[in-house]
Amino acid sequence: MKEVTIGIDIGGTNTKIGIVDREGSCLVYKSIETAADQPVEVFLSLLFKAIEDLKETLTEPHDIKAVGIGAPNGNYYAGTIEKAANLKGWGDYVPLANIISERLGIPVSLTNDANAAALGEMKYGVAKGMKNFIVITLGTGLGSGIIVNGDLLYGHDGFAGEFGHINVVPNGRQCGCGSKGCLETYVSATGLVRNMIELIAENNGGSHLDQYNFHTISSKMIFDAAEDGDPIAAQAFEMTGEILGKALADAIAIFSPEAIILFGGMASSGDRIMEPTRRAMEEHTIRVFKGKTKLLISDLKGDNTAILGASALAWQELDKTK
Repeated sequence: MKEVTIGIDIGGTNTKIGIVDREGSCLVYKSIETAADQPVEVFLSLLFKAIEDLKETLTEPHDIKAVGIGAPNGNYYAGTIEKAANLKGWGDYVPLANIISERLGIPVSLTNDANAAALGEMKYGVAKGMKNFIVITLGTGLGSGIIVNGDLLYGHDGFAGEFGHINVVPNGRQCGCGSKGCLETYVSATGLVRNMIELIAENNGGSHLDQYNFHTISSKMIFDAAEDGDPIAAQAFEMTGEILGKALADAIAIFSPEAIILFGGMASSGDRIMEPTRRAMEEHTIRVFKGKTKLLISDLKGDNTAILGASALAWQELDKTK
């Protein structure tokens, strides 16, 4: 009987669930609504139904050993989701790991989504064999998973690694966390759009995207425009990459990682984001660290990458008990 785990990636709109073997093959998976504006019991009903459906679709006997969950504001130590801004209907404190473990009768581990991405990279991706690296997730916001000596850095309360909320511009843009000038307000899909709108205003147009506003423009549109030769769109990527590169130079000074890996939707823009980021990172890295940290793009592709990251957490926790 083949040993497998369940990987669950909880997003603000949709949740992905998959059954994964040790080699990183996602055998079956499906997506459900997160029902973020409704009580958590609604989500749990959908989740348990999805798990039963997936188990029924397996073509041969499998032994489900554990569950791993990647979630916004996931606290690894407590197995809870706490004060997640995009899960408003769930309340401030959800002991999700305990609830699911009691229902399924198997161990359940939970961490935030960026930490899960880092574990996925270490087990299945470009960080295989590395023990000190940082994963930066570039989506609607900016998250980070920091691996030190082969283990995730959690801090004393389980929430270490909020790199997206370091201050890069004093009294800068308003962030959803309540602070101003956070890195993710300048470097993320949303940050790129804000950079583009700002540059269009400064240049009194100059882009064929100047007909769009903040609510109708997307990071994909900016990438396509840059590829088509739009100078303002190209400048928006330069601005975004420069800010990210400077921040990564600070991270190198603190953690001395072997690599920094960009993960998520914006990372798929390739050299558009990588080149300005690399230039700024190398320029601002202090001499003792220069040339020691690789800047890479995740090679985990497809719809199941977040599921693989969550399942990697489950495998890691299982291995600790052996």
